[in-house]
Amino acid sequence: MVRVVLATHNQHKAAEFQQILGDAVPGLEIVAYDGPEPVEDGVTFEQNALIKARVATQHTGLPALADDSGICVDAMGGAPGIFSARWAGSHGDAEANLRLLLDQLSDLPVGTRGAHFTATLALVTPEGEETVVQGIWPGRIARTARGSHGHGYDPIFVPEGHESTAAELGPAVKNAESHRARAFAAIAPALNTLVARSR
Repeated sequence: MVRVVLATHNQHKAAEFQQILGDAVPGLEIVAYDGPEPVEDGVTFEQNALIKARVATQHTGLPALADDSGICVDAMGGAPGIFSARWAGSHGDAEANLRLLLDQLSDLPVGTRGAHFTATLALVTPEGEETVVQGIWPGRIARTARGSHGHGYDPIFVPEGHESTAAELGPAVKNAESHRARAFAAIAPALNTLVARSR
């Protein structure tokens, strides 16, 4: 069994990863990270994901998987982007972030509310190998928050092909279609290689 540390203190994210992982990579065990919180001073999702994975690998001596994700609104030039978690000023106030974004988009008609979730995954090994992949979930911003599943901006994001928000879809659909699911599908070959190498 190959152990890979998931470089996050976010319990929602950790639970989501465990669900998405499923049986996609046999022989892989995802372990929790309890080390220092890195300074995410990158200017892209990729840079921040690599910062987190490198710190977790250095701290644990294990391969580390890190995610940096956010919502990007077309009419706002891709913002909030890497600032999604602290859009309203303080890190992690999901309700305030969501309210502020809805307020900022209040005058935009339906056809101009395009947006996408982005998830960037970085896998870093103690030997210094680095793999970075990205998953995109296109959609639009709803006018009001709806649904109780999920977290963050899920209640105001309507994925392409749906009329429900991500928070109304429920975990099974979300874990099959989301930006994180797409990023994980892209990183799975590298994780499978890691497992195969250890045999």
